Amino acid sequence: MSHDTKLAKELFAVGAHFGYSRTRRHPSTAKHIFATKNKVDIIDIEQTATQLATACEYLTTLGQKAKVVMFVGSKPEAKDATNLQAESLDMPYATTRWVGGMLTNFPEIKKRVARLEELRAAKISGELQKKYTKKEQLLIAREVAKMESLFSGVVSLKGLPEAMLVIDPRKEANAVLEAKRLGVKVIALANTDCDVTGIDYPIVANDASRASIEFIIKHLADAYRSAHVA
Repeated sequence: MSHDTKLAKELFAVGAHFGYSRTRRHPSTAKHIFATKNKVDIIDIEQTATQLATACEYLTTLGQKAKVVMFVGSKPEAKDATNLQAESLDMPYATTRWVGGMLTNFPEIKKRVARLEELRAAKISGELQKKYTKKEQLLIAREVAKMESLFSGVVSLKGLPEAMLVIDPRKEANAVLEAKRLGVKVIALANTDCDVTGIDYPIVANDASRASIEFIIKHLADAYRSAHVA
């Protein structure tokens, strides 16, 4: 059994072949559709396996060079898997929501991250308790909670990433737009409702199922990890 055939079977097992209804189909995904059953598009899983293998090859080259890959996936089905794989590689991630300018206005984002790190340090050292009243501490705690939610995943980001790994480029359209504007390569798990024309490494597959997302994002992270470790 060839590697792509084995991969296709594994993708089939996690339901990666289920697209959306034909009425939601984006024209750019038409060539990746195998059939339509009960008005639901069935994705050509062999094409998906080839696309995933190609994206893995690219991530292997990034792993060999220890390049930074930013993970983006804020939809409920994608959040946990995105967090898990990004943190396992010590990579930056955005899983709450994409903050406008995260890449295109990076100096400003850096200032906000620096503020978060400053407040974290002050809390640990006990400085907050010494300098501020209880009411002020409460307001600062709220500020920290909001900043943690938005920026905790990008504390390690010191400059533009080499690539961005996106779950559902339709949902994360602003992130993709910023990446494309700055020449950051985009790898994307995209269902049949997504425009894949501008994606460097599209993987047309089910992006609405936890099992499909978890399998694909782990496969991609493993490709980076194996090369980086080696």
